[in-house]
Amino acid sequence: MTVVRGLREALVLFVIAVLLVAVAVALWVAVAGGDYTNRLGIALIVVGALFGVTGDLTLSRIGMLGPRATFGVAPEREEAGGGRVLTGVGMFLFVGLPLILAGVLLIT
Repeated sequence: MTVVRGLREALVLFVIAVLLVAVAVALWVAVAGGDYTNRLGIALIVVGALFGVTGDLTLSRIGMLGPRATFGVAPEREEAGGGRVLTGVGMFLFVGLPLILAGVLLIT
């Protein structure tokens, strides 16, 4: 069951990311002109890379290590993901990498 929930979460995130990037690129082309598909490919690669790097909560946890240690509180646990099923690796493999591949296909 967890696999199905993770794949469903990845699909939802992928579709939302593609729709938001498509709208942003449409506005970019409307303002600056140019080719839509090349800019869409570039934007998908950038967003896919961002998903790969920041897909889990590691960066936010690193920022809070100092303040939590100051007050004597233990570091946040790994499973405290806010109800999400996908880990950082899952975010990269099932959301970030497909976005990057779609962007590369649109550029070529």
